[in-house]
Amino acid sequence: MNPLATDVLVIGAGPAGAAAARAAASRGLTVICIDRRAEIGVPVQCAEFVPMPLLRTVHETDSRVQDVAGMLTVLPSGLQHHSVFPGMMIDRARFDQGLVELAQAAGAQVKIRCQFLSWDGAVARLRCDTDEVFTVHPRVLIGADGPHSLVAEAAGLPHQQVVYTRQYTVPLLRPYADTDIFLSDAFPGGYGWLFPRGPVANLGLGADRRFEDNLKLPLEQLHRQMVARGIVGEAVLGRTGGAIPVGGIRRMVHGNVVLAGDAAGLTHPITGAGIPAAVISGEGAGLAAADCLAGDENALESYAEDMQDQFGPALARAVQRRKSLEAVWRQPAAQEDRVMRSGWIAFDEYFAA
Repeated sequence: MNPLATDVLVIGAGPAGAAAARAAASRGLTVICIDRRAEIGVPVQCAEFVPMPLLRTVHETDSRVQDVAGMLTVLPSGLQHHSVFPGMMIDRARFDQGLVELAQAAGAQVKIRCQFLSWDGAVARLRCDTDEVFTVHPRVLIGADGPHSLVAEAAGLPHQQVVYTRQYTVPLLRPYADTDIFLSDAFPGGYGWLFPRGPVANLGLGADRRFEDNLKLPLEQLHRQMVARGIVGEAVLGRTGGAIPVGGIRRMVHGNVVLAGDAAGLTHPITGAGIPAAVISGEGAGLAAADCLAGDENALESYAEDMQDQFGPALARAVQRRKSLEAVWRQPAAQEDRVMRSGWIAFDEYFAA
C-alpha cells in the first residue's frame, strides 16, 4: 500500500503538537496530528500552573480554574520568602482538549490511540488502535511527543536528562491564592510544591533519581506537613506523575524533521515550566513548516534560531544552576539557605553572574 501523503505530520497532541497543527492548518496545509493516548489530555501529568502571558490561550480553551497572586518559597531553615508571581491555575486536560479542538477547527485531522513507530527519513510508520500499521509520507514531520520523544530518537538524538515527579490531588481547606514552593535536600534535583485549584490542590515534588529514587516517602511527609498546617485535608483524591526534561535546548531541526516543546528540551530545567514554551514553539514550528513548503528554504532553521533567541539564555542559566546544585546534593551544603537561594528563581542570587 502506498504511503498516505500529507503536508505536515505532527506526533503528539499536547500543547506543542496541537499548537503546531493549528498553525500549519490555518495556513492551508494538510495536517495529520496523532496522539497515542485514548483521550486527549488524560492522564494529567502537570502541576497545571501557567503565567499570565498565556491568558489568551487559556481563554480560547475555557480552561481557567483560578488566579494565583504570589509565590511562597520555603527554604531549608524554614525561612519563608514571599514574591509576586501572577499566573493562573488551569484544567490541563481541558486546556489540551481545547487546543486540539482549535486545531481541528482550522482543518487539522487528529487521530487518537495512534502511535509513532519509525521514520526512515521520508516515511513514518504508525500504528492505530486497530493494530493496523500504516505509513504516512509528510513533507514536514513535527515531533511534539514529549520528554521521551521517539521522533527525536529517530532523528539520532540521545535520551534527555529528566527529573521524575509524583503528585497528589488533595482537598484544599480554605481559599488559597499563592503557590507554595519547598526547597530541600529531601527533593534533590527538584523541589516540592502546592498549587491551589479552587476546592483542591496539587501537592507534589520532583527529584533526580540519581540522588533519590523513592518519591513516595518524601511526598507523604510533605502531605503530613501541609495537613498539620491546616491547609489541606488528609484524603488523597488522585495520584499522578511524569518526567520533566532538564537538559536544556536540543538541536531542533533535522532535515525536514522539526522538534517542539518538551521534545526540543524547551522545558525550564529549574522550575519545570513547559506549557508556555510548548505553545509558542508549537505555533512557531507549524508556521515555519508552512513557510518552508511555500518555498522559504531557511524557514525551519529560522524557527530554531527564534526559539534559541527567545528561550536559550534563560534555559542556559538554569542548566548552569542545576550543575551547581548537583555538586552539593546529599552533602551538608545542600541544607544551607544561601545555596538554595542561588538555585531558585524567586531570589536575586539566582540571577547573579
